[in-house]
Amino acid sequence: MTRTRRTAALVVTVAVLVAGCGGSDDDVRDHLEDTYERQSRQGDTSTYASDDPVGTTTAAIADAVQPTARQADGGAEYLRYDDDIVVVSATAGGSSIRIEDLDGRYRSGYYAYLGSGFRPGSPAAGGDGGPGDGK
Repeated sequence: MTRTRRTAALVVTVAVLVAGCGGSDDDVRDHLEDTYERQSRQGDTSTYASDDPVGTTTAAIADAVQPTARQADGGAEYLRYDDDIVVVSATAGGSSIRIEDLDGRYRSGYYAYLGSGFRPGSPAAGGDGGPGDGK
């Protein structure tokens, strides 16, 4: 194999590995557990505390684990992952981070007002509601 082919193969391999390292729900749940102090847990929903304001906390989470969609509304920020929603909202002295499974309020259309990526069955890039939309 020539040096050029080896270099090309290495570039392709690295690109595939990087593309495959997108944020999964296990990654975001693990990141929250490892980074923030858990305040409560009920079923698939957990709440954590951060000493940082909403914007700083949301940016740190999104930088660590890439969401499929991100939106802000009314002082809260929302991060959508494949099977979870992370909601970061203001509290006295910092922010609250809630992660919940998409099967709950999401499936009933609760987050539809946030737009593309937050409607039930809507992928982050938008969709036509056709086959393959949703989880």
